[in-house]
Amino acid sequence: MVGSLIISSCATPRNSYYFKTLRKDTTISGFISSNYESKIRPGDNLGITITSLNPEENAKFNSAGLIVTEKGTVPTYMVQPDGTIKLYRFGDFKVEGLTRRQLANKLIPELLPFLKEPLVNVTYLNHRVTVLGEVVTPQVISLQDEQISVIDAIVISGDMRENARRDDVLIIREVNNEKIIKHINLEDHSIFTSPWYYLQPNDIVYVMPDTERTITEEKRRRLQTTLSLVASTVSLLIIILDRIIR
Repeated sequence: MVGSLIISSCATPRNSYYFKTLRKDTTISGFISSNYESKIRPGDNLGITITSLNPEENAKFNSAGLIVTEKGTVPTYMVQPDGTIKLYRFGDFKVEGLTRRQLANKLIPELLPFLKEPLVNVTYLNHRVTVLGEVVTPQVISLQDEQISVIDAIVISGDMRENARRDDVLIIREVNNEKIIKHINLEDHSIFTSPWYYLQPNDIVYVMPDTERTITEEKRRRLQTTLSLVASTVSLLIIILDRIIR
């Protein structure tokens, strides 16, 4: 009984590490481009800053509700269900379906009658991804850029814990009011060519626990406790017998 317990409890957990399939130097083709530009949609919170050589008019255009970000104070515009935002001088302005760059390029000629050499900067203020599960620091990450790779998101969250499964990480993505759940394998270098390598706004990354490893570790701890108790009991019996024999 004790022998079988020792064998089962001391079984070596399988090694788990990133890109296990990369056994030698290689070149990966078909790498997913990082040039993705998301389209503005209802519910997006946009930061739109307008600057020009007309400071007084700049202040009027930038008089929308302000929010403090890592890059300073930014005027905010919530995209309404009809795909519009309310802009000074323009009223309802259609933005749905445009990228940030397209919106900036669309606004500049519209501003020319009012501003001299206008510049427009557009950012997303509510784009984020959530990382939870077996990482050191589960958190919600604000997207400063258009997208972030799943590797970067995990590293920002302190990397995976020792008992995490790198071969089965869940990504939950909402598309057209449906939740799509994808299992990805970070031990396989094919992740670099996967359309799921780059996360999209509001994705959820769940790093699953390696339950087999956890069970093995629990058995090992129990075995150590049992053997410690047995050793203590045997030592006590030897002391008692020694005194009796004397």
